[in-house]
Amino acid sequence: MKTAVDTDVIMISPEQKKNKRKKGKTILLFVLPALLVYSIFILYPIIATFNYSMYNWNGVQAQKTFIGLENYFTLFSDSTFWQALQNNMLLVLVSVFVQIPLGLIMALVLFSPIMGKKFLNVIFFLPYLMSTVAIGLLWIFMYDPINGPVNQIVQLFGFNAIPWLADKNTAMIAILIVVIWQFSPFYMILFKAAMVGIPDELYEAASIDGANELQKFFYVTLPALIPTFVTSSILAIVGSLKAFDIFYIMTGGGPGGATEILGTYMYKQGFINFSMGYASTIAAVMFLIAFACVIIIQVIEYQRKKRGLFS
Repeated sequence: MKTAVDTDVIMISPEQKKNKRKKGKTILLFVLPALLVYSIFILYPIIATFNYSMYNWNGVQAQKTFIGLENYFTLFSDSTFWQALQNNMLLVLVSVFVQIPLGLIMALVLFSPIMGKKFLNVIFFLPYLMSTVAIGLLWIFMYDPINGPVNQIVQLFGFNAIPWLADKNTAMIAILIVVIWQFSPFYMILFKAAMVGIPDELYEAASIDGANELQKFFYVTLPALIPTFVTSSILAIVGSLKAFDIFYIMTGGGPGGATEILGTYMYKQGFINFSMGYASTIAAVMFLIAFACVIIIQVIEYQRKKRGLFS
């Protein structure tokens, strides 16, 4: 017995097939430039990175020696790599569980009926407008043990000045505070854009059912923001794994490797130690970790949609 789909296929006329092929070629023609640019600037560097990771190469001379997976074996027994990976994981956790919720709170504040929202909007978003170099220099001054405002406040409460960026126990915390301050506004913008798209009818229906503001948040706002949470989490994870500039500017990975992350370690191996093959290995591992994290999040999101949770 023929199914309805089989019947539809049979009923397609040669003219329709011709039009379909013509439409496909037109679509391919328009997509081809973007595909070409994507292949040159995204796919090729990724493939080249994995290729270089198989060589002993200083990145300057043309001569390269194929060594297979030796760089990977060396990397997995490298204590500095594990320290850097641990710091990156800490940065990921802070980004997901501190930056994103803080961005949501800032967006909720801006949507609440309070005075001075335009002023708060500027204050909240200002850190994200500043260049990372300026932010790094600003916070180096803020953390200065002698003249820095942070230590002056600490001393007002009777404590001794703290060498924030020179102490192994405080350097990472000091930079994480800066990272939170800099990037939380980015997630605030994402949540603001998502909140604008929530229909007012949902809130009106919730009001008719007698829901208070807290119940509206948990039963209307929060479920509607789940896709934004997923997008924000992916951006936070990928951004945290490829972090470099603020750490390099403020501490250069020190003191004693306390703030070393994969980005700074890769840079040092490639452009200071001239070990481009080893640096490519670090970059390849960074890519694989980020790719695995994104896949896991997408699978969780797919299962959520499949089960109809929060939708």
